[in-house]
Amino acid sequence: MAQFQEVMRQQLESSMHVELENLLSTAKGADIEVCRKDFEGFEKLFHRFLQVKGPSVEWTKINRPPEDSIQPYEKIRGLPTSVSESLNKLAVVKLNGGLGTSMGCKGPKSLISVRSENTFLDLTVQQIEHLNKKYNTDVPLVLMNSFNTDEDTKKILQKYTHHRVKIHTFNQSRYPRINKESLLPVPEDVGMVGEGSDGWYPPGHGDIYASFYASGLLEQLLAEGKEYIFVSNIDNLGATVDLHILNHLVSQPNGKRCEFVMEVTDKTRADVKGGTLIQYDGKLRLLEIAQVPKAHVDEFKSVSKFKIFNTNNLWISLAAIKRLQEKNEMDMEIIVNPKTLNGGLNVIQLETAVGAAIKCFDNALGINVPRSRFLPVKTTSDLLLVMSNLYRLEAGSLTMSEKREFPTTPHVKLGSSFTKVQEYLTRFESIPDMLELDHLTVSGDVTFGKNVSLKGTVIIIANHGDRIDIPAGSMLENKIVSGNLRILDH
Repeated sequence: MAQFQEVMRQQLESSMHVELENLLSTAKGADIEVCRKDFEGFEKLFHRFLQVKGPSVEWTKINRPPEDSIQPYEKIRGLPTSVSESLNKLAVVKLNGGLGTSMGCKGPKSLISVRSENTFLDLTVQQIEHLNKKYNTDVPLVLMNSFNTDEDTKKILQKYTHHRVKIHTFNQSRYPRINKESLLPVPEDVGMVGEGSDGWYPPGHGDIYASFYASGLLEQLLAEGKEYIFVSNIDNLGATVDLHILNHLVSQPNGKRCEFVMEVTDKTRADVKGGTLIQYDGKLRLLEIAQVPKAHVDEFKSVSKFKIFNTNNLWISLAAIKRLQEKNEMDMEIIVNPKTLNGGLNVIQLETAVGAAIKCFDNALGINVPRSRFLPVKTTSDLLLVMSNLYRLEAGSLTMSEKREFPTTPHVKLGSSFTKVQEYLTRFESIPDMLELDHLTVSGDVTFGKNVSLKGTVIIIANHGDRIDIPAGSMLENKIVSGNLRILDH
């Protein structure tokens, strides 16, 4: 049986290789070299995919991480003697490969307006520029784009030419989707026009290491004296440069240098799907929900057993990335992501996650940071929070308003009429006062007038065919509103 499986594996690899060569023959000019590099990486991933049998973790071997491997933020606090010296060893990398489709927007998600006409990218540039001016430093911004976002992002970057931030970009790989039945590539040529674009995907943010190294930027930053990169998702508005964590990294003696820090934070019921840190085979390791055997998914989601989750704010040593890439020792579990294309074709995407490489680095550490460092905007419900008076904006950074008496973020759930940003914006004449809000649920055809104030728990439900207009100046405290309420211009 094992022999038969090995023969099958070799046949699949050989068929895949032939198909990729055929694809490569459709490339022209400079594209040939880019595609060849991409396909080399893809074949390595496909080879590993065929080798793996069963789930990538044995549940019985999972242990809680040792006490000292996840440090409380309070314990590592301390500012460097020279802030500017420490900052000059840092580059900020933002993962900018995603589109705004889940929020009904075309183009890169980073170009969605989130606060006072500022986009995610604007806020990022403002934060870093503020640091560079305040401490007279040269912290560069590096954007990892995908083929989906590269062109639009580059057009926008021209507007930052007079800002005090050097901006570099590099592209993550472009891999072919795989037909689930035949295990062969879906695209017929390397073009991205029309139907053809459906056949390609960016292979997850774990691709950062290989793409960053191949782009030459890693070498360039090392030559400029940079030692660490701070990596985060561009839609996490809490992921700002933290001087305490940076100091903790650069102040370690050379032999004990921490090569990888993952910021984790306490899990709440809203975070049950987030990856968590475990001890596995004597190493600190990231466990994602996709790797958990079905029988243990509920256990994985429990807040009592796995108390923390990965914010995807990561601090990584540049020299270590270079070493691991050159020795071919970067090892990340494969995430198999099934999709159905518009025509109904079932495909799989092979992806990796940036945090999964934690087990490859020396002296890796988790730091349990305040929840305020995790403020992702994935939906319009999140957008409502960050646009409201719960947060104040200063030098590109959002912080919880001092006027809010308790530090927790309200739970907001907007219904399907609010999913798309454009539609969401038309439903609010102005963003309500939410300083004293605990919980908001809105469902159905609901609009809000100017200067509405929401306090405590507010539930607004317009049944199918009904509409509720919340009048301007209303104050709703611990109220359930249902039925039909129309306010028409006279």
